[in-house]
Amino acid sequence: MAILLREADVEKLVTMDMAIETIEQVFRLQGEYKTENIPRRRCRLNKGMLHVMSASLPTLGYAGLKSYTSASGKSHFYILLYDAGGKMVAVLEADKLGQMRTGAATAVATKYMARRESSRMGVIGTGWQARAQVQAVCAVGSFRNIVAYSRNAENRLKFCKEMSEATGIEVIPAEIPEEAVKEKDIVITATNSKEPVLKGEWLSEGTHINAIGSNSLTRQELDVEAVRRCDCIIVDSKEQAILESGDLAKAVEADAFYWEDARELGLVVIGEYPGREDPSEITLFESQGIAVEDIALAARVYEKATAEEIGEKLPLK
Repeated sequence: MAILLREADVEKLVTMDMAIETIEQVFRLQGEYKTENIPRRRCRLNKGMLHVMSASLPTLGYAGLKSYTSASGKSHFYILLYDAGGKMVAVLEADKLGQMRTGAATAVATKYMARRESSRMGVIGTGWQARAQVQAVCAVGSFRNIVAYSRNAENRLKFCKEMSEATGIEVIPAEIPEEAVKEKDIVITATNSKEPVLKGEWLSEGTHINAIGSNSLTRQELDVEAVRRCDCIIVDSKEQAILESGDLAKAVEADAFYWEDARELGLVVIGEYPGREDPSEITLFESQGIAVEDIALAARVYEKATAEEIGEKLPLK
């Protein structure tokens, strides 16, 4: 019998360490061509959008889809999880799960692409996703401090206070975005901006960038010069990036980047392609957020829920 896992259940079951371990495993499977990922598709509602994405993980014995709506400033996320025989085993409310898998993907990219001695982090954006981004990257590195910028000063100060307490690392508010980029080893952009928030002229040698907000061709977090300066550009799914990455699409239009130069993170994880060849390189991970991440983590949460007898039974065949 299938079970329903509500947000409170997922929050109780999922941990960042679990998420990072699971997402690294799924990217390894991706690099070995043992996954199937169907990119996000969108259709319009009267006052918003419906988004649907799906994936199959035969090695793990699961498949599923995530659907969500974004309307009137709110989003609602759900995952339908199936076993290898095609039987639905769980329905999950997936707001927290999506936040965790996005952070975990960034952590995996950072592990394989950033310099080992990285100790200075900057983040542009102080919203819901930025919190998981910082926590995830802190789980795979050691940092002296973190500098955070957003346009809203109140949100910025609240974020810095909360994340200092959550990570045990001093998080310093920045008055201008440059302060979160210049002389930083790792820079995270976690915004929904339609105009660039990070300029290439601010970047230092050796910086690794995790850009997570440009998952629509109408959005752009990095200017063209920032993409041009990157020596290595990695995506979670090349097919999905071509459909969605505003950052890279704008660079392609300006002849500053060519799609054949992008590689998927799975190839980096299995060692087929380097995430960094020299300490001076500027590297970029463009995260779109793909269904294999959702389904893999949902499966892990489901298995833990079953073992701990958590969830509401659903009378589904």
